[in-house]
Formats: sequence, structure tokens, C-alpha cells
Amino acid sequence: MKTMFRYNWMVRDAWYAWCENVPEEELLRERTGGVGGILRTLFHMVDVEWSWIRVMQGEPDFQEDFAEYRSLERVKELDRRFRPEVEAFVDGWHDGLERRPFYDRRADGTVVIDAWGEIMRHVVAHHIHHAGQLSVWAREVGKAPVSPNVIGRGLIAPDL
Repeated sequence: MKTMFRYNWMVRDAWYAWCENVPEEELLRERTGGVGGILRTLFHMVDVEWSWIRVMQGEPDFQEDFAEYRSLERVKELDRRFRPEVEAFVDGWHDGLERRPFYDRRADGTVVIDAWGEIMRHVVAHHIHHAGQLSVWAREVGKAPVSPNVIGRGLIAPDL
């Protein structure tokens, strides 16, 4: 679990660096698919990751407004603010949390019960899904996308 969160953070940081060389109007341009555009998607990735961790811990969830984060620096600032809380939760993850029940009361009053481990994997997959969308849009901008490769990032040291 921890490895895949670290992978996602490495990839997200690489996307931030990629964005440094793209005009702001391209980062803000509405695009087909996803949540609308490159910068909005990065914002969404940060916000959703943090939101799930908050609600799993029983903390209140509130939605940030993208209108307040319409620059690369502001999205990176949001990430710097949220990531320590997420990282602390991920670092504390252990097998005993895998099947812990999460009770989700829906708007219609029904309650859905999911396992924490399933939610954590959803958060990882959600990030990867949106990184794939960023890759398509990178090509539209005329730039090579960030590599999605897990291999070669030094995430797991081999036994020698």
C-alpha cells in the first residue's frame, strides 16, 4: 500500500515539474474527459486523496473550490498542505486495517459498507486513472507525458 502511494506522489511531483514548461492557458484549458483540464485534474487528484483519508479517520470532509487554486503554484501549495496528513495515515497503515469497515451513508439514506483496504486501493487507482488522462492531454499540448513506469523509481530495494 505504502509503495503505491509513494509511486503516486512521485508521479504527481513529476507532473508538477512537467507543468512548469507549459503556458498557464494550456494548463487551464477545458479538455474532453476527466474533470476538465490539466490543472483542474491535478487539483482533483490532491483533493480526492485527502478527502478519502479524512473521512476514513472520522474527520469532516469539505470540498476545496478550484476557483481558489487556478495556478500551478496554488495547486502545489494545496498538495504541500494536505500531503503530510495523508502520508502520516499511509505510514501508519498495517494489515489490521485492511478489513476495517467504512460506513458510507448515501444521500438516499442507504448505508454502504466497504473495507478500508478497498478504499485505499481505490484512491491509488483513482490517481493512476487521472494520470493517464494527463498523458493524453500532454500529447495534445505537443509534449511527451510523464513516464508511468513503476520500475526504476527505487520504490523497492531488491535483496542482494
